[in-house]
Amino acid sequence: MSLLNVNNLKKSFGSTEVLKDISFSLEEGETLSVIGSSGSGKTTVLRCINFLETPDEGTISIRDEVIFDAATDKKLSDSAKRKKRLHFGLVFQSFNLFPQYTALENVTLAPLLLSNSDSNMSKAEIKLQGLELLEKMGLSDRAKNYPHQLSGGQQQRVAIARALALKPDVLCFDEPTSALDPELTGEVLKVIRELAEQNTTMIIVTHEMGFARDVADKVIFMDGGIIVEQGPAAEVINSPKHERTKAFLTGYSKN
Repeated sequence: MSLLNVNNLKKSFGSTEVLKDISFSLEEGETLSVIGSSGSGKTTVLRCINFLETPDEGTISIRDEVIFDAATDKKLSDSAKRKKRLHFGLVFQSFNLFPQYTALENVTLAPLLLSNSDSNMSKAEIKLQGLELLEKMGLSDRAKNYPHQLSGGQQQRVAIARALALKPDVLCFDEPTSALDPELTGEVLKVIRELAEQNTTMIIVTHEMGFARDVADKVIFMDGGIIVEQGPAAEVINSPKHERTKAFLTGYSKN
């Protein structure tokens, strides 16, 4: 049984069809990398499964339970979206930390808000979990720092800790190193690599081809809103079958 099943996902913005029948599955503990040119639809896929966009067609299932069906769920309430979103954690390109909160406060904010409704964790337990997550990110000495006091790499690691705080089924990354200076990219990729080694279920939209090949179990190559090729990471990146995939990877290696 797959942990995540995405079936026949379609999404248009006005007359522009951005996603054209996207389907894939993900096993628990697997890492999936999504590659492709800008505008291919990679980020829209993440936004749809995180309920930041509503697909026009298709279904999304977690452990064989349908959590979204476009036939019936096109007008979800904000509260329904928030509940469904708990299955996923999303790490954005540009960190999106709250500048008025410390690193620890950024990590614990959502669990504390949830504790007012249906969470069984106490405030003390949430704080302890936040400190443990920051330690896991190598930031135990930065808990009281505000975002402006942190480097880009440190901010992104706080963002990863924040995404993990609600214990999502699937952790998603939208080009997590694209806003970082090259010397800071390695520290973030190291954390993601460690999460993969710990069998964290992840979807990573990335332009880091070597990283995708070495860390991901599977790779999807998207172009023009469709999945052109998908399969084992090393196979897709080292020996692509489709001409469009070959052209993309050849062009990328020349950049």
